[in-house]
Amino acid sequence: MDAPVAKKIPFEWNRPSGSVSDPWAWMRDRDDPDTIAAIEAENRYADAYFARHTPFVETVFDEIKSRVKETDLSAPVRKDQWWYTTRTVEGQSYAIHCRGASMEAAADHVLLDENVEANGHDYFSLGAFDVSLDHSLLAWSSDTDGSERYTLRIRDLSNGSELDDVITDTTWGGCAWSHDATVVFYVKPDEAMRPYQVWRHRLGTEQAKDQLVFEDLDERYFVSVELTRSGDWLVIESSSKLTSEVALISSQDPESKPQVVRPRVEEIEYHVDHWGDRFVIVTNLDAEDFRVMTAPLTQPNEWVEFVAHESGRRIVGAEPFAGHLVLHEWYRAQPRVRILWTDGRERVIDLGNEPHDVELDSNPEWTADTIRFMYQSFTVPATVFTEHVETGERTLLKQTPVPGVDLTRYTASREWATASDGTQVPVDVVRSVDASADNSAPCAVYGYGSYEVSMAPWFSVARLSLLDRGWTFALVHPRGGGELGRRWYLDGKLLAKMNTFTDTIACCEHLVASGWAAPNRLALRGGSAGGLLVGACINMRPDLFASAVAEVPFVDVVSTMSDPTLPLTITEWEEWGDPRSQPWADYMLSYSPYDNVAVQRYPALYVTAGLNDPRVSFHEPVKWVAKLREMRTDDHALVFKCELGAGHGGPSGRYESWRDEARVIAFLVATT
Repeated sequence: MDAPVAKKIPFEWNRPSGSVSDPWAWMRDRDDPDTIAAIEAENRYADAYFARHTPFVETVFDEIKSRVKETDLSAPVRKDQWWYTTRTVEGQSYAIHCRGASMEAAADHVLLDENVEANGHDYFSLGAFDVSLDHSLLAWSSDTDGSERYTLRIRDLSNGSELDDVITDTTWGGCAWSHDATVVFYVKPDEAMRPYQVWRHRLGTEQAKDQLVFEDLDERYFVSVELTRSGDWLVIESSSKLTSEVALISSQDPESKPQVVRPRVEEIEYHVDHWGDRFVIVTNLDAEDFRVMTAPLTQPNEWVEFVAHESGRRIVGAEPFAGHLVLHEWYRAQPRVRILWTDGRERVIDLGNEPHDVELDSNPEWTADTIRFMYQSFTVPATVFTEHVETGERTLLKQTPVPGVDLTRYTASREWATASDGTQVPVDVVRSVDASADNSAPCAVYGYGSYEVSMAPWFSVARLSLLDRGWTFALVHPRGGGELGRRWYLDGKLLAKMNTFTDTIACCEHLVASGWAAPNRLALRGGSAGGLLVGACINMRPDLFASAVAEVPFVDVVSTMSDPTLPLTITEWEEWGDPRSQPWADYMLSYSPYDNVAVQRYPALYVTAGLNDPRVSFHEPVKWVAKLREMRTDDHALVFKCELGAGHGGPSGRYESWRDEARVIAFLVATT
């Protein structure tokens, strides 16, 4: 089957850096029949490509499926008189949410079966899932096309029936109950899909009678609402990439006006929770990597230091309990959990030296003397523990089963690459214990490097299909992420963004130099802003990579960031800059993947998109592929697949997700 050839229509962008021709700009128009026709042609071509690899795709899919206990139950969580859990059933794509009167009976009563709600929809995503404080009602929302516009409903948990209340056009900004379960707060998006308003809905009334509680018209800010762990306060937070402001409402007085804790100050962030007789605040005020403050309930703007700032120890969040405080932080490019008491004592949970992830799991019990956390690594599946805060006694609650797999066959380590400016960049590597550093193995490299997102190692049953075939896998941590503190982020954004790409290239060169990758068998993968990383790196060093996978990639950087009418553009200027003026115009042009496609050989490339994606518009990857088809000088595979009924996250449902991953693995194996 011949590769699709998209038509060209003359078009010029007028930029501060000069006029730029873009003959594929017409693809921005979703309503143009030729746009959908071009996407459908690409999808047919992709289907034909993968049809040739069907036996291998099915083999990998079966491998993934065989390593999953399809009928399973999460470790139940106690909240007051109920134990809550989630279960899955073989053959069903989605989770079932349950509760019971004891740990053993936690699956007895079904609260919400996502499979039932997904019936008749090609796509389903659960948004809110919030049980009222008296455990009588469930506020839940769903998105059925990937657009991230959710419909919120209220379910009576005594009989499973839905109330008449239906709230449309909500977003992922959260929801929260009043103390007496008569009022629910939710967030609405603006035309650019920015969460910007908090509304109050009184049960039993029409949505048209809902009251606007909070609104932020500054297009840089995203608004959210949530209930504190204590259940006493609603927290409304409005945050840009660099600045935040918090307002509070007593959950026992839901009709009251929100009270701002401290008015926003540019580039000052703070986050608030309730800790008994005080508030606890995590802030970067005079603390680049954040510190912890407390404030009296009567004067939440009067902050007193509780945990001092330490450079390189990035405090991410604080979770208060009646008798202690739990911090989640990144230190030396590893996440960790630290327990603190009001008398000054503290203890870091010991998790060993293997590169890993640790997250606080559900801890709804305010008076608990244990904390529950989830650990995983490249070689250890998701494992839930509780640990007594005083004695350190640890109890295993649940480890995700991996049937038929001997996990001792794999090993992982931390490496450090030297960037072009001498900076040491962490990279985590996993491989079979039998692997040798002899430059013989194909290597899949994954990267992101934006928005201060810290990418911790995660366990993947799909990845084992590569490792068992002699591959190594590497997770790079370039500047632009947050793994080594706020400075690591600042040194990889705006006019320092190029560091993200040169760091990634340095990590890939290190993998070859250290022997963990064959010099001609490197594959690079990333999604969204990680897709930008992929596009920039293959433009800069196409010789370094045999193949690449760019999922929903942000690649038309200058054009998108120049158009404030597009969803989310204005909010992104603090991350990338505004190319409508200098120096941003020239600098962003220097790395924008679409603008820098050249007449040269490229690695094999698999690109994905979602037609309903509100974050990275489908037109960016489809334009990029069209331009690559015309300008590349190689005959390597170039495959583009657009999900016509999904958004940024790709297909929903675990079986479709597994098959989607099997296609990625088939592409890598065939082209690397």
